[in-house]
Amino acid sequence: MVFPSILEQIKTKYNKWKQQGIIIAGGNGKGDQLNQLYDPEGIFVHENKTIFIADRGNHRIVEWKYGSKSGQIVAGGNGQGNRNDQLYHSTDVIVDKQNNSLIIADYGNRRVMRLFLENRTNQQNLISDIDCWSVKIDKDGFIYVSDHGKDEVRRWKEGDTHGTLVAGGNGRGRNLNQLHKPTYIFVDKDYSVYVSDHHNHRVMKWTKNAKKGIIVAGGNGHGKNLNQLSYPRGVIVDHLGYIYVTDCDNHRIMCWYEGDAEGSIVVGGKQSNQLYHPTDLSFDVEGNLYVADWGNNQIRKYEIIGFDSNGSLNE
Repeated sequence: MVFPSILEQIKTKYNKWKQQGIIIAGGNGKGDQLNQLYDPEGIFVHENKTIFIADRGNHRIVEWKYGSKSGQIVAGGNGQGNRNDQLYHSTDVIVDKQNNSLIIADYGNRRVMRLFLENRTNQQNLISDIDCWSVKIDKDGFIYVSDHGKDEVRRWKEGDTHGTLVAGGNGRGRNLNQLHKPTYIFVDKDYSVYVSDHHNHRVMKWTKNAKKGIIVAGGNGHGKNLNQLSYPRGVIVDHLGYIYVTDCDNHRIMCWYEGDAEGSIVVGGKQSNQLYHPTDLSFDVEGNLYVADWGNNQIRKYEIIGFDSNGSLNE
């Protein structure tokens, strides 16, 4: 069965979010209690608005139900280590709907793991010996992993020993066939792979079977102008082709459209918005924006503002 992406389920076109975010997870200082987070990295918002959080500093994956005051540990949480019930600086997590499981980038242990949601003691080591930062799944169930050490992205299927190269893999650099410390990735319905090329301060798009990528955001050096990014992290592309990226060191979320000379600020970039080194982002089925506010050890929700058929603003 093919599942549509979260953003493809949104029927109404939106292009603006309220600027004051709501804290919906964490926000109680840095710590390891169930109402706290410690350097949250990757996030995934399920259809029921439950959030799965790669709580990197606590070496655990936390499930935070919408409206709850605290989360529940679903993986790790048994100290730093490499046992199957432990994690080490996990950086990303996604839900694999076809297998009712979580796929986890266990970065510090250099492995990708699967955790079945119905039997959470049954964990599998899917991929080993890889500096995995981000994991994604395409509509056919193939797993894509960014390798932060080898500066590449590979596609994997069950039983693969090496995977198939889909981006980078030509040494570390800034040429169009290279990457430098890739972080988060996104795969669209056409199998194009979008890569946050962290140390090159750009987002790259690699179409299926391409030998090199194209720059779709940033790529004008490290800076805070609207045509620049500073150590980008999370990236998502909506069904209209708009590219959303966490501009980590500029403390903002940016939106670009392929071919645009400049991006626009979605949220953040100002003291009043209080983002501090955001890492990842996600949307729910209504189009609300969720941001992992790494420096503040919390997850923020930015509510959508819509437009009706006459172009009038609905708030």
